[in-house]
Amino acid sequence: MDQTLAPITAPIPVRASSTDDPAELLRFAIDAHGLGAAALATLVDIRGGAARALGAHMAVAADGRFCGYVSGGCVEAAVASEALLAMAEGRDRTVKFGDGSPFFDIVLPCGGGITVAIHVLKDVGALRHVLDRLERRKAPGLAYSPERQTLEPIDPLPRACWLDRDFLTVYRPRTRIVLSGQTLEAQAVARLAEASGYDVIVRGRGEGAADIIDPFTAAVLLHHDLDAESAILEAALHSPAFYIGALGSTRTHRRRVERLTAMAFGQDDIRRIKAPIGMFGPTRDATSLALSVLADIAAARLVAYA
Repeated sequence: MDQTLAPITAPIPVRASSTDDPAELLRFAIDAHGLGAAALATLVDIRGGAARALGAHMAVAADGRFCGYVSGGCVEAAVASEALLAMAEGRDRTVKFGDGSPFFDIVLPCGGGITVAIHVLKDVGALRHVLDRLERRKAPGLAYSPERQTLEPIDPLPRACWLDRDFLTVYRPRTRIVLSGQTLEAQAVARLAEASGYDVIVRGRGEGAADIIDPFTAAVLLHHDLDAESAILEAALHSPAFYIGALGSTRTHRRRVERLTAMAFGQDDIRRIKAPIGMFGPTRDATSLALSVLADIAAARLVAYA
């Protein structure tokens, strides 16, 4: 009796989560690889405008689940489909979308174009290296070779880029906010920062902070008393924090500058302090101040580590 084999159908891509946190994407890829197969898609070229930066990732599992973004959401399902094909073939592939792409039915709203490199994971050692470094709040990097179809750990460069024939991706630890103050404003900043996915550590008057302020930390001082902020401000000024902000009027800050000058802090140190704190002018309620402070921190982080 003749038997007819049923056709093999590819899984339908389904978004598993809306995260774009690189650490979460890499954990997803590691878990998916352990269950069978996985691919890591990386934005490696931008033509014109784009919604994501070079180095943005998507992780795709062999069952069709995916997470992450390489655009504003307009091509992710197509990227996942390409990743499933790459896994089925067992070979990496590079795909263009938008301007310069063969997919005429996929148009990026920004009018530009992107190129996405899809790597079929053979092992996850390089990804574990990145997660280990991020856990220790160090900046790791990965080098992807389309020719060798390999992914290797490297010391990070300042930005994601092509170097010769390899594409280098850089990762940064999650932004940490060391917050000092028992004020209503401090409570509002803490709530909004936690909701925004920042790592928030609250320090009271007199509590040490030197051991937790690293280059990926913003120090936020929300006291109504210069004496109360003194210890943590000194610690912040001696630290590599990318942002230091302090509550108070322009007159209050002049008094702060006088105190710091008397303590032998130089002008370069003092100019690191954003005071009055925040991105926009004087506020009259805690929520507006919290928005102003977090917007200022986000902008400073982009300048330092975009």
